Amino acid sequence: MAAIVVSFASSFLLSSSSPSSSSSSSLFFTKFSSAPVLRFSFAVAPLCYPRGGGGARKLMARSLSRATLGLTQPANIDVPKISFAAKDVDVVEWKGDILTVGVTEKDMAKDESTKFQNSFLKKLDSHLGGLLSEASSEEDFTGKASQSIVLRLPGLGSKRVGLIGLGQSASTTLAFRILGEAIAAIAKSAQASNVAIALASSESIPNESKLNTASAIATGTVLGIYEDNRYKSESKKPVLKSLDILGLGIGPEIEKKLKYAGDVSSAVIFGRELVNSPANVLTPAVLAEEASKIASAHSDVISATILNAEQCKELKMGSYLGVAAASANPPHFIHLCYKPPSGPVKAKLALVGKGLTFDSGGYNIKTGPGCSIELMKFDMGGSAAVLGAAKAIGEIKPPGVEAHFIVAACENMISGTGMRPGDIVTASNGKTIEVNNTDAEGRLTLADALVYACNQGVEKIVDLATLTGACVVALGPSIAGVFTPSDDLAKEVFTAAEVSGEKLWRMPLEESYWESMKSGVADMVNTGGRQGGAITAALFLKQFVDEKVQWMHIDLAGPVWNEKKRAATGFGIATLVEWVLHNSS
Repeated sequence: MAAIVVSFASSFLLSSSSPSSSSSSSLFFTKFSSAPVLRFSFAVAPLCYPRGGGGARKLMARSLSRATLGLTQPANIDVPKISFAAKDVDVVEWKGDILTVGVTEKDMAKDESTKFQNSFLKKLDSHLGGLLSEASSEEDFTGKASQSIVLRLPGLGSKRVGLIGLGQSASTTLAFRILGEAIAAIAKSAQASNVAIALASSESIPNESKLNTASAIATGTVLGIYEDNRYKSESKKPVLKSLDILGLGIGPEIEKKLKYAGDVSSAVIFGRELVNSPANVLTPAVLAEEASKIASAHSDVISATILNAEQCKELKMGSYLGVAAASANPPHFIHLCYKPPSGPVKAKLALVGKGLTFDSGGYNIKTGPGCSIELMKFDMGGSAAVLGAAKAIGEIKPPGVEAHFIVAACENMISGTGMRPGDIVTASNGKTIEVNNTDAEGRLTLADALVYACNQGVEKIVDLATLTGACVVALGPSIAGVFTPSDDLAKEVFTAAEVSGEKLWRMPLEESYWESMKSGVADMVNTGGRQGGAITAALFLKQFVDEKVQWMHIDLAGPVWNEKKRAATGFGIATLVEWVLHNSS
């Protein structure tokens, strides 16, 4: 059986910033001429350090150190690889470091003689002379979720046997992805190179669900093994080389699904690395360059258009440029366009991501406990989701769908040229906005990005943004809020999220709340009161979407970051990829 080899670390390294451009022009753009806009498309070859060092690497390092505050650069870590293989092998004959078995609480039920009732576990235990049932009783292992036990037992081809609890039942993508993460934890602890996973009740999984189950386990294992050690002076390398998936089928369909899991996992890791990178390294210019690398690596299907500040000014993007005006790092407007290699296009989509590589709050600076200013590197989590999805789509190459990946990248800083509370900015659709809070900046950048997306002739738009703390208060750290007037689009995206295992919750678009967003001197203000803050933010974005376009806003301020691990999650990427594929022919 051919194995699917997955390289799960991205090639995300950083380049020197492009020449800055500055302007003292007014933020009022309604009087500008409608002269033709000079657009340029370019693709930059991946700026990775050559393996093995050498003069080129040293030259690159010197170049980068001049461009980056604090001389910080990510380490050149070798790319680890895991091979996946779906096999039809008797577990007692499988040879490797650890044989893991996913078990529910029901699977762990025993008869009056303390022997397993589950046929799979009964056979395995019989081969081990009853040691497995004895050890599980002594360790009080009952199959509860998050429980695991690893034993070194004689009698098998594997060196160890591990039982991993699935709780009362396991049927969702999320449950099997968590199982994969548990496999990764066991492999790390034992420094295992070769691991297999089998389910004690695999026969209970419908045939149509087995592909997604295998994919979820593989994805969870890759993401569980991965650690972002690029900014640590010392780090351990993972040793896991292969994962064999037993009992879920064999053949080309499951091989294709495992390759898909590898493509999506690689994209999620890429997104995590973007969000984890500090703002002194990941500037708007570097984010644009990483986007261009995606286009370069998939030039047969993806093209890149990067607009500078002057070009955005010609497009009258006053709302976006108002946010960017205070930073020494110039804005970069990113547009990647995927077109299938052949065949007609039946659906045109846009994925729009908030791209604030750092958010100080501006003159309404973030202060006091809980303001999380030190975490505001993650304010480009929406753009990481969009670019990660672009990377995966470039690998998968779905037919019948055209996808536009759009990011208005910039920083929200403070200077004499910066936007002030009370200023009025004019968006590219002509609507005026009184800025009553400079810390409500993400929606200002998204306003022009949404107008730009509509102008591409798309039928559906999904935007993603770390937009409001109010959404975190409402839904907590694990669930993203969804706002859309379209029931059809909601059904599409929620179906995609169910397959990906990411948690979304639909929130109301209460139109009566728009009253708090009215201005006495402009068309609107950029923020309402404290109550319903996530809803009024979504209502603001709605003002910049063509009524003929189906639109959804996803506020992922909570799940973009894992506070326990103090690292990014890559949230949204898997769902976006599934959504694009849903719209593929």
